[in-house]
Amino acid sequence: MADLQDDLHTTPEAGELDDLPVPFPVDALAPGARAPLSDPDDAPLERAHAVLAAHPVADGYSGLARALRRLPWYDLELGESAVDTDVPRLREGHVAALFWSLHLPEGLDGDRAVGATLDQIDLVKTVVRAHPEGLRLAEDAGQTVDARNCGRVAALLGPAGAAALGDSLGTLRCLRALGLRVLTLTGAGWASEAGLTRFGEEVVREMNRLGVLADLSGASPQTMRRTFAVSKAPAVCTRSAARALRPHPANLPDDLLVELGAAGGLCMVPLTAEQTGPTVRDVADHLDHVRTVAGPESVALSGTYDTGTAHPLELGDASCYPRLIAELLRRGWEESDVALLTWGNVQRVLRTADFTARAFQQRREPSTATIADLDG
Repeated sequence: MADLQDDLHTTPEAGELDDLPVPFPVDALAPGARAPLSDPDDAPLERAHAVLAAHPVADGYSGLARALRRLPWYDLELGESAVDTDVPRLREGHVAALFWSLHLPEGLDGDRAVGATLDQIDLVKTVVRAHPEGLRLAEDAGQTVDARNCGRVAALLGPAGAAALGDSLGTLRCLRALGLRVLTLTGAGWASEAGLTRFGEEVVREMNRLGVLADLSGASPQTMRRTFAVSKAPAVCTRSAARALRPHPANLPDDLLVELGAAGGLCMVPLTAEQTGPTVRDVADHLDHVRTVAGPESVALSGTYDTGTAHPLELGDASCYPRLIAELLRRGWEESDVALLTWGNVQRVLRTADFTARAFQQRREPSTATIADLDG
């Protein structure tokens, strides 16, 4: 146990590759940023910085919204030591897009869950407005590229929990109008261990019509498979690694990784000791495994910073992505595969969801179904 503790650090998509915009250089965009991370072998780390300057990170899960709520004052542009994520560290880590989790504390449901989700959306928007030199709200792939071209980190809303809907498709539409992009299909009676109910399937269809991505991390195999069958847009797993390497309940077995890849979905591997292991090599092992089983177009990154979880010492905050990419380069990853991992796959999924939404809106009116109509 002592050895494990020594290895841990604990704290309180876009188009094809030829569509990628101008680089996101840390030196130009991060005045006062810290020196590059030291490494026993500087060459892979230097190359990692160069690769990430051209193909930055789209981080699939951040707990920063709830972490900031606990602080009386903060300045993310100047730097904030009380959290794992601030603008200087995002730039040092070459992070160009960040998904802000809207997940709620356990036990909230109904109107309380809806209200708490609205409060978190308001908080994220307030934080972004207060830091205009570093952050910019974005809702789609094009806006994330625009933010990057302007030297800002794109802030995307989601994932939110299923409880945020209050079993209302009207609430889902309102949340989408406020910018929600990802909804986790757990924590509601219509998405349970038994799978999706008829109302749950209608939720997925309405998400397709709106361009809201289904997050299946933590969902039952039955819910995952039914979502693959019903959804016309890709699904994502915002915090899932390989169960074959580490038997965490949120990690995916190989058969589901294969099905996720076949459905064009995305497994976003979390940089946490609990799910992937205590070293950067363990995280790289999971990325290797997911890439092999699900395919190179179905793997992405999820920092999972500011969630209260332990991270490998080498990956202690949002500035540390170059260390992970250096490890992958040492293992023989090509730049094209790194580009898919860090940026291209997330952009593809966002673009596909938006294309699907436009097609749905031409032939499907907003659903007026209720849970009583379909599951009553």
